[in-house]
Amino acid sequence: MLFWLICAIPLRLSRFGVDTRRIAMAGHSMGGWVVAHTAAHDHGLIGAVLISAGDMGRVGELPSEKAAALMADNMESLAGVTAESMAAEVKERSKEFRMENAATGLAQMPLLAITSDDGLAPDTDALVKEIKAKGGHNVTVMHMATDHSYSDHRIALESAVITWLGGLR
Repeated sequence: MLFWLICAIPLRLSRFGVDTRRIAMAGHSMGGWVVAHTAAHDHGLIGAVLISAGDMGRVGELPSEKAAALMADNMESLAGVTAESMAAEVKERSKEFRMENAATGLAQMPLLAITSDDGLAPDTDALVKEIKAKGGHNVTVMHMATDHSYSDHRIALESAVITWLGGLR
């Protein structure tokens, strides 16, 4: 499973010409889940982008063997963990890790939520529903008929994110 996360930490970035008041955060898959929880607490961001975000709290509700199998597919760059230790953590903290828990914080910022035909759209749909229930109305939802890696929609994905970012004020 493709995993990537783009973020910037405003540590004296202005000296490099970076306007730290104009930082957005984006993540794909497990990275989308990380972005949802991080952006919910970082109100200095101008927006957040979730791409096929997977709800790790929901994964924690699965039987241990199935959760471990899913975690094994998400370990590309994670060091010092095993699929079993990751599964145990999401199982232990499943309620806390639910993506809907980020809704209150995300209701205060622009959000772009992109889904695909990978089976994770219900996770994003549940989060968007909860954001709207919390009064969040600055949510853009897009669906692309493609796989989890956006193999045949990479340019469309890039274009959607860039266009959305261009509309932020």
